[in-house]
Amino acid sequence: MNVKSVTTNENGKLTFTVEVDSAAFEEAVSKAYQNAKKDISVPGFRKGKAPRMVIEGMYGKEVFYDDAVNLVAPEAYEEAKKQELPRTVGDPSISNVKVTDDKAVVLDFEIALYPEAALGQYKGLEVYRESTDVSKEDIAAELDKIRVRNARIESVDRAIVSGDTVNIDFDGYKDGVQFDGGKAESYNLEIGSNSFVPGFEDQLIGMKAGEEKDIDITFPENYSPDLAGAEVVFKVKINDVKQSILPSLDDEFAKDVSEFDTLAEYEASIKEELGKQKSDSSEKNFRNLAISKAIENMKVEIPDVMIDEQVSMTVNDYAQNCAMQGMKFPDYLASMGMNEQSFRRIIRPSAQKDVQASILLEKVAEVEGIVIADDEIEEEYKRMAELYSIELDRVREVAPSELLARDLKVNRAITLICDSAVVTDKPEEKEEKTAKKPVAKKKPEGEAEKKPAAKKTAAKKAEGEAETVKKPAAKKAAAENADGKAEAEKKPAAKKTTKAKTEKAE
Repeated sequence: MNVKSVTTNENGKLTFTVEVDSAAFEEAVSKAYQNAKKDISVPGFRKGKAPRMVIEGMYGKEVFYDDAVNLVAPEAYEEAKKQELPRTVGDPSISNVKVTDDKAVVLDFEIALYPEAALGQYKGLEVYRESTDVSKEDIAAELDKIRVRNARIESVDRAIVSGDTVNIDFDGYKDGVQFDGGKAESYNLEIGSNSFVPGFEDQLIGMKAGEEKDIDITFPENYSPDLAGAEVVFKVKINDVKQSILPSLDDEFAKDVSEFDTLAEYEASIKEELGKQKSDSSEKNFRNLAISKAIENMKVEIPDVMIDEQVSMTVNDYAQNCAMQGMKFPDYLASMGMNEQSFRRIIRPSAQKDVQASILLEKVAEVEGIVIADDEIEEEYKRMAELYSIELDRVREVAPSELLARDLKVNRAITLICDSAVVTDKPEEKEEKTAKKPVAKKKPEGEAEKKPAAKKTAAKKAEGEAETVKKPAAKKAAAENADGKAEAEKKPAAKKTTKAKTEKAE
């Protein structure tokens, strides 16, 4: 195979040509015939028994060329990668195919280039840091939450008020027809939790057990496509009304819910824990804000394929998490009033920011000349082995040194940006967002906060290996990676975004 005509285009694409010799192409054509002949019927022959020359005589010499190209293209692309091409992203497409007179094949590939970023200011940024002080109000609020979790629930014979838990049957209709996800029986709902569509819970206030009512609701415009902005009717029946009886806030309460004998000791423990939480949250938000500001100052044009890949990675992570919880991913999406298409659309802005962060940090590491020494990589291997309780050699298999070095460079770039930042006491204005409410079911706990990293890190791979030991089914991809079967680095070249046409050279 011969690689030639490597060209970097102004549109952010790399084009190159690979010539596959006639012997290799003939071998691919022969394989294509063997793969296809079982499905070909020719008069005078049993199905799948027609000779190649007979089939080519009926349909033309080129009948197996397209399939043959798909067979040789991946190898041709791998050969091209040996030529130290510029860094690329995504899978290549085949823009043109020509078969020469001597039956060699010439393939024109096109692939997106890794974007070149122009850094703006990333050092000395003014960044707000949240206070880590724990007030008496913070402690009281935490105690209130604990009291609610330990409250006694009892039925009451009175009208519903905010804070009550009601058991209801409901059935939703759009234009007189039931819609999916809008029906449930004996469903427990806390009034005021805002877990239903806006307006639903408010209209239950004042009702009593045994009463029935039709509730008119208009879904938000940012809901799932089939219900966005729709006017619907819920037929609701109240089965039971319950109120929470909060426990008294005293020493006995402290003994019941903690290891402490007095309320004062318990409050001191809560203050210490809240302090740790606030400190962690403050540091996390500070770092995120610093990176966000550096991203805003950077100029870069990101190929759509990079964002598409990050979106797909996020979807796969969610699907795996659902599987670990014994849930089907489509069912989870349906409970949120979404399908995979709408879910991909919603997470795309977050995926774009993940990609931007990855580009920024790699560029900062490059500009700053950050280098990771071999002994640093070895120390990180030991740390990961201890952290995830995996043998050291196994960690080395799961997390290649190149990937680990990249992680360490990125972390050092983050530290550089944050350590140089100037702390301010003025909070940033927060963009107001409308939360999407499920029709009936709440999303699995912990899912809302999940934000995968822009790339699969070495630590994540090691974590996946640790999880595989405990739950093989839930972490299949990690198990395959640990066994040397991962497909992440394989980029099939036969995928065509522009339909390649097989031509005979004149």
